[in-house]
Amino acid sequence: MSLHNEIAFETDICNHLAAQGWLYGEPGTEGDASGYDTPRALYPADLLAWVQATQPDAWAALVKNHGTAAEAMLLDRLRKALDDRGTLEVLRVGIDLLGLKSPLKLAQFKPALAMNPDLQARYAANRLRVVRQCRTGHDDIIDLVLFLNGIPVATAELKTDFTQDMNAAVDQYRFDRIPKPKGKPFAEPLLDFPRGALVHFAVSNRTVMMATRLLGPATRFLPFNQGDHGGAGNPPNPAGHRTAYLWEQVWQRDSWLEIIGRYLVTQRDSKKKVTGFIFPRYHQLDATRKLQAAVLAEGAGHKYLIQHSAGSGKTNSIAWTAHFLADLHDAHNHKLFDSVLVVSDRNVLDAQLQEANPQHCLNEAAVVCAAASRITWLAKALRLHLGPLLVCQYPSNAHAPIASQPSEPLCLILNSPYAIVYSRRSRWATQPSHACALPRQRIHESPRPHRPRPIPDEHPRPRRRGHG
Repeated sequence: MSLHNEIAFETDICNHLAAQGWLYGEPGTEGDASGYDTPRALYPADLLAWVQATQPDAWAALVKNHGTAAEAMLLDRLRKALDDRGTLEVLRVGIDLLGLKSPLKLAQFKPALAMNPDLQARYAANRLRVVRQCRTGHDDIIDLVLFLNGIPVATAELKTDFTQDMNAAVDQYRFDRIPKPKGKPFAEPLLDFPRGALVHFAVSNRTVMMATRLLGPATRFLPFNQGDHGGAGNPPNPAGHRTAYLWEQVWQRDSWLEIIGRYLVTQRDSKKKVTGFIFPRYHQLDATRKLQAAVLAEGAGHKYLIQHSAGSGKTNSIAWTAHFLADLHDAHNHKLFDSVLVVSDRNVLDAQLQEANPQHCLNEAAVVCAAASRITWLAKALRLHLGPLLVCQYPSNAHAPIASQPSEPLCLILNSPYAIVYSRRSRWATQPSHACALPRQRIHESPRPHRPRPIPDEHPRPRRRGHG
């Protein structure tokens, strides 16, 4: 009974994706798991079709140099690049091949401007595929694997709520999907970090969890749910599964490409070694996308509030918001904001933001962080126009939000539209706004008001020491 329901669950998901433009082959038909190259962890047909369709001159050069061995050479070189540099970097940057003047592109993400027809055509040519029952080199079978131009980017283990739940899928990843189990001579490339799939989903009819790195029993899964009227989980869906948003919204073609191309963040240590990926949780995707849509619809000059509870990833939400606003263009390809100011009222958050913003930006030169973290530095940076994205701290002992005092000189300094992404504690959330008349964009972010807690003075007065 459980197996039958799980197969029906798989079928529902795959049929929906196929109807929305994903490539999909029913088991036993062309495009199914039989086309998967297990040793290389690639789907060769899609990779070759992508290269031949989008970069015909490059493919012709490869055939001229390697003859009939061009296909095998390309697959081997791609596998080596994935092993050496990781999946995300290869997808975003491409690979260098002998005889080609420029890197071979493995994907095309949506450009900020819709002015280049060649890029638009290449973006439309991306091949997204869902494959059921993929067998690994360790003889494990993965319920679903999602591919982008032949490169695996996500896996999913499905469980129905009739006899199992999402925790069974989580345990399956932790105990049965170990990248290099004991006794195995090699690590499974599909599951190994950072050269395998970018994210792994544990999915049931009711809830979703996700992880970006499989570490056996130590694997950390995070909720990927919508929330149910202020509680955990997902609300009832009269049209079907509670978790249908995953394949209807998140895996929707444009949405999925945007997540891979813009949202995913690579974390590195001091030696530049990849240590992790930051994959947005559902509430972060929802908030940042709704915010961009509102700004595009209403234009500059409005205020928005995003409430975050403690530990829900507000630093990353702020960083994504800032970078997306700095790169936001209207329907006429005009940039909406020339500068984006990221302002916090806490030392710890200020340090986190200064670290996170360059990580979230593909062009690190676009981010300028305040060394002194004070308004005097901010005014100087704005006058010199040091960068489109500025990060600084507003003095925490101020009695009003940033707009009450700095806004007037900022308006005098900047003659073009700017956005302020401002994080503050709930002690200011109930105060009346001091910037209602400002024709500028302000975004507030604060913890949830229904979880009040006493906030200690960040700068307590020093005690007077006695003499003698």
